[in-house]
Amino acid sequence: MNLKQYRKKRQFDSTPEPRGSSVPRQKGDGSLVYVIQKHMSSHLHYDFRLEWQGVLLSWAVPKGPSLNPAVKRLAMQTEDHPLEYAKFEGVIPEGQYGAGTVMLWDRGTWQPENADVDVSLQRGEIKLTVHGKKLQGSWVLVHTRGFGNNPARSAWMLIKHRDQYASASDVTQEEPRSVVTQRLLAEIARDDGGDIERASLGDPGRKARRTNKARSRSGRIA
Repeated sequence: MNLKQYRKKRQFDSTPEPRGSSVPRQKGDGSLVYVIQKHMSSHLHYDFRLEWQGVLLSWAVPKGPSLNPAVKRLAMQTEDHPLEYAKFEGVIPEGQYGAGTVMLWDRGTWQPENADVDVSLQRGEIKLTVHGKKLQGSWVLVHTRGFGNNPARSAWMLIKHRDQYASASDVTQEEPRSVVTQRLLAEIARDDGGDIERASLGDPGRKARRTNKARSRSGRIA
């Protein structure tokens, strides 16, 4: 686990993303950082990140997490990110890798069921408990395909376990704002010089209203 791929993809004189420290942080409480960043780039997705061994293990979840245990959400493993990324909210400029608007959608701490997460990664199953503002309780990441061929882009499934936090409600629609600044994606883009129109497509109801407005201008609807 290292930040070589992360740094290789970015130009830090052009993007506000953190380069990351080469010195692991020292903590006395043993807590591990958990964060989800809602990211409107070429497409909307949610970046699920777990601290381990001085970096953030990362998965891109196209449809976002589901509180329904019957729903399995695809989670594509991506490159490790620096711990400092857990505080990043803002706009990645055009022309940069991942260009678009990033929101701190949820954050908190997590606990692995198996203390040796490296072994869990190798076995393709990470059982964990999340203590976030929006997500809580027991979850599992299960590896599906691509394992061993391209580990940096292997496919997993993010699944909620049945517990008191399980629900049929759509948490991505009911909780669309930043857990830190309470902003929508469009508001982050507005404040940080991003593409407001594109960012708004990731906010609930914005895409439908934009489509209806376009149809109205074309005369297809009243």
